[in-house]
Amino acid sequence: MKLAIKFCAIAFLVFTACKEGKKENKELETATQEVAYATFGDKISEKDALTKDQMLAKFENMNVGDTIDVKFTSEIKEVCSKKGCWMKLPLNKTTETMVRFKDYGFFMPLDSQGKEVIVAGKAFVKITPVDELQHYAEDAGKSKEEIAKITEPKKEFAFEANGVLIGTK
Repeated sequence: MKLAIKFCAIAFLVFTACKEGKKENKELETATQEVAYATFGDKISEKDALTKDQMLAKFENMNVGDTIDVKFTSEIKEVCSKKGCWMKLPLNKTTETMVRFKDYGFFMPLDSQGKEVIVAGKAFVKITPVDELQHYAEDAGKSKEEIAKITEPKKEFAFEANGVLIGTK
């Protein structure tokens, strides 16, 4: 009788331990699936990234020539269609930031539009001349008529990324 009780107790413990182990593995697997990024440029983490709303607030408190080191998250609105040498990230419905890459050292995949992204680097405010705006419009595949309509320099929220994480889901 004592042997049967010991056997049942041991079987119960083994069964319970296996079940908990499977649960922990499943939780770890789920957490790993949620954080799937491709890395470009310097290795960065998603930890402590600002939201796009928080980044917009920082930009709005900056003047032309100001620069800050920062990391934030958004989604890719547009990417250079020729080689992925720049991208535009929305900060809200009407405001965006133009992101270029430090030392022209890396590029974004041409099919990355709409993907979640985390960028780390330097944020600054600048005045972009007409010829540069027209060049970016050409890179984006805009028509000659649309490019011709660009006749005024533009105050822009700019960003030079040294590292980028792109969501792979």
